[in-house]
Amino acid sequence: MLNRIILASKSKVRKEILDKNNIKNTVEPSNVDEDIVKLSLLKEQASPELISKNLAELKANKVSMKKTDAIVLGADSVIDLNGELISKPETREEAMKILKKLNGKSHFLISSVCISKNGSMIWNHTDKAKLSMKNLSNDELEIYLSKISDETLYAYNVYQIEGVGRNLFSNIEGDEDTIMGLPVKKIKEYISSL
Repeated sequence: MLNRIILASKSKVRKEILDKNNIKNTVEPSNVDEDIVKLSLLKEQASPELISKNLAELKANKVSMKKTDAIVLGADSVIDLNGELISKPETREEAMKILKKLNGKSHFLISSVCISKNGSMIWNHTDKAKLSMKNLSNDELEIYLSKISDETLYAYNVYQIEGVGRNLFSNIEGDEDTIMGLPVKKIKEYISSL
């Protein structure tokens, strides 16, 4: 089995998931400009799932070109609301707009992972979870947002499923690790075969 991987992400949650699953890792953020990539892919009418896959691969490949012979893991998560890509917010106002858009509806949280070596993808996997948000009042949404720190809000899309964010939903179908950004079961299966 593999001794160590490089995580091409600065996501604390993804690192915690790897650590919790005894996957030795070091962190080397890719610093890919996700907004430029998303805009380019949206112009080509790429689906949210394809955007997630492309970003995960781009992150892994970028780090793996510098760290030759290392196994590099890239990951990306997006929200798909009826085919519309919802990106993570950069301000609290954006977060509120996103919550209002998701309010009372079902959406998919898509998490893609890619493993690269020597600058090329050697494995990838995409998983999705379906989340149905309760119909909440503006006051309830404001109260929820007031409980979330800036760091948490901007790092976890709009909801923190392992914390108070769970209360936003009437139904969740899918793997919790996928919702938090890293479908770790499939990663473990793959790296145990190396």
